[in-house]
Amino acid sequence: MSNSETLIYDLFQAYYDARKNKRATINALAFEIDYETKLFQLYEEIINRKYEISRSICFISFDPVQREIFAADFRDRIAHHLIYNYIGPIYEKLFINDCYSCRIGKGTSYGIKRLDHFIRSCSRNYRQDCYILKLDIKGYFMSMERSILYRKVEQILNRFRDKAEFDIDLILYLIQKVIFHDPTKHCFVKGAGKDWLGLAQTKSLFCAGENRGLPIGNLTSQLFGNVYLNEFDHFIKCKLGFKYYGRYVDDCALVHQDKEHLKSVIPILGRYLKDNLQLELHPKKIYLQHFSKGVNFLGAVIKPHRIYVRNRMKGNFYKKLHHWNEIISKEQKLSEEDKRRFMTCVNSYLGMFKQYNTFKLRKKLLKDVLARDFWKYFHITNCYGKINR
Repeated sequence: MSNSETLIYDLFQAYYDARKNKRATINALAFEIDYETKLFQLYEEIINRKYEISRSICFISFDPVQREIFAADFRDRIAHHLIYNYIGPIYEKLFINDCYSCRIGKGTSYGIKRLDHFIRSCSRNYRQDCYILKLDIKGYFMSMERSILYRKVEQILNRFRDKAEFDIDLILYLIQKVIFHDPTKHCFVKGAGKDWLGLAQTKSLFCAGENRGLPIGNLTSQLFGNVYLNEFDHFIKCKLGFKYYGRYVDDCALVHQDKEHLKSVIPILGRYLKDNLQLELHPKKIYLQHFSKGVNFLGAVIKPHRIYVRNRMKGNFYKKLHHWNEIISKEQKLSEEDKRRFMTCVNSYLGMFKQYNTFKLRKKLLKDVLARDFWKYFHITNCYGKINR
């Protein structure tokens, strides 16, 4: 196939990827009407270097924490998936194994289990002292320098120019469009202004400096977040020689037997971030403790011989139950869609909880379900691990 035929085929694949689990949304349904014509129109714009990014929807999400989200138009999400499908496999070969976010087979559960493994290995199965250093980057997504990011992407893709099965220059054009696009200049703000109260300036793209920041909510932002810190990961693993190191977005964890050695690398890492990436360690989010004290990491509390879920996650589950209890108390009969949404919500929490030492917690939570009106619609099975109708 020629490059043009390949790009058309890949655009259709990107469309199918973009609509996965999103097919019922308004934007996806609107695009699906005569989607073939729209995809060919998008192809013409990209191939002729006339592609322009549409307006995003900006809103505040409070679950699990307060965050500013920019939701790209469905048409632009197709372009994001196209970029990801092309350059994602290239970067998979370059990322360290312990970079967990936005990667197939990784994620939060994998990261939690890896840190637990690090602690057990470094402490010789809890028989020797070891310490955990946890670091966070201040306003990571809003502080990324777009020129530095694009230069990193361009350098890597140029290295693979002879081996790539796609038009490098065309994809670099598309990447440049996405990276340097400022969604704050042309967006629809959804929600009340009070939603932004309490949100730190370092977490808002509206307060980011010139030529800085990527919008949270785009698939490409998650990938580029890994790309931006890839060399930082290799610096820690190869130059500083840390065997036990992992990172999820900007949450970094290092495990070592020498507490003073961990203390000594904090200013080294701070200087590296500032000099090479124009980033700053969050001074209030530096954690250094003995492994016996436990550590909060990616929604779990890791302690010797056991892993628990954080109180915040338990609180979120109770809020969901309270929300559904209010719905059921007001309605005599739940619709099939509401039943499906309830089961999806509760089963997702139970699925997360079941991965850790939470049998008693799940038993308690589901007894609370049975104590309310939910029992009219559902029964509990699978050893407090799942609910069925």
